[in-house]
Amino acid sequence: MKDTYTITAFSENHIGLLNRITIIFTRRHINIESLTVSSTEMKGIHRFTIVVEAEEEQVVKVVNQIEKLTEVLRAEWYLNDDTVYREIALYKIPIDSAIDKNLELVLREFNAHIVDIQNDFVIIENTGHVDDTEKLYDILNPFGILQFVRSGRISISKQKKELSAYLNELPLNEYVKE
Repeated sequence: MKDTYTITAFSENHIGLLNRITIIFTRRHINIESLTVSSTEMKGIHRFTIVVEAEEEQVVKVVNQIEKLTEVLRAEWYLNDDTVYREIALYKIPIDSAIDKNLELVLREFNAHIVDIQNDFVIIENTGHVDDTEKLYDILNPFGILQFVRSGRISISKQKKELSAYLNELPLNEYVKE
């Protein structure tokens, strides 16, 4: 049965690694729903956060293949309940719509806020799950959305173990601290 999984891979920052990771998904005919790459709390180590809808068996195989890549230090997978995750969304609406008193109520309800005001438009920011950002999109649509963008998922596992503890479990020659 298909479910939503968040795959996290920690790696050094090497050219072409993103391509090699995405090829693993392509070969297994798994569509990537969301992909975010960022630095971590450890200098020189990056985190890939990849969201897929797949069967557990497929996810396990993909994670094992990702971990075999030379630059990847560790890869894991999680169900939604095992992580805290969010996305950020930006909505640009005409300035005339921003004057509407109902807009203020909508922003409060969604814990969203205005991040930029220009002569012709207003930019609103919202952070939450995909459902939250999509609901706000539907509500703001009558105000006249000029542009909309949503980031990929960012996620932190609910496990206590820190990244440095995971890396210390690796054989000595696989990761050398700076």
